[in-house]
Amino acid sequence: MIRISWALIAQHVDEWTGTDLDQGVAVLESRVREAVDTIGLKPEAVEHWHTDFLTPVVDSLRTDGAAALARGESWTKAAGPFLASASHIGTTD
Repeated sequence: MIRISWALIAQHVDEWTGTDLDQGVAVLESRVREAVDTIGLKPEAVEHWHTDFLTPVVDSLRTDGAAALARGESWTKAAGPFLASASHIGTTD
């Protein structure tokens, strides 16, 4: 099992647990987009947030995170006020 956890400083904390990393990345991206879209930022600020904070973390999770998990390691990445981590939990039996 994989656990992906994330936090938007002073706004939102969430996590996903499952076996399919691609699904977890999609859930993270969807939930963070929803959280950012509903906090009352101007459209330009929302776009900036998605481009400069969310996208780099999601891209890193898909590449560096996937590689770290494949090696049995955990992964963490921060961009601005956004932090995400991924690790194996429990057994893989």
